[in-house]
Amino acid sequence: MTDTPPVPNENKSPYPIEEAPHAGGGEAISAAKDAKESRARGLSATTLGVGAAVGIGSAAIVAALLYARSGRKNGEKS
Repeated sequence: MTDTPPVPNENKSPYPIEEAPHAGGGEAISAAKDAKESRARGLSATTLGVGAAVGIGSAAIVAALLYARSGRKNGEKS
């Protein structure tokens, strides 16, 4: 005996509660598997290059701001 009460056929949902297993491969499924495997391998060279460029650019902006402020004396504005 189960703990769930019986449900009349008129009250059952026409939509399944759980998704049925997919048969076959399909192009979208194989592309999703390939993407998952590439993420599991780690960072790509492109990602590392973009990260390095952002880091260097940020450091250059901070250095430029610090250099621009260092030329002032006693709160003078240029």
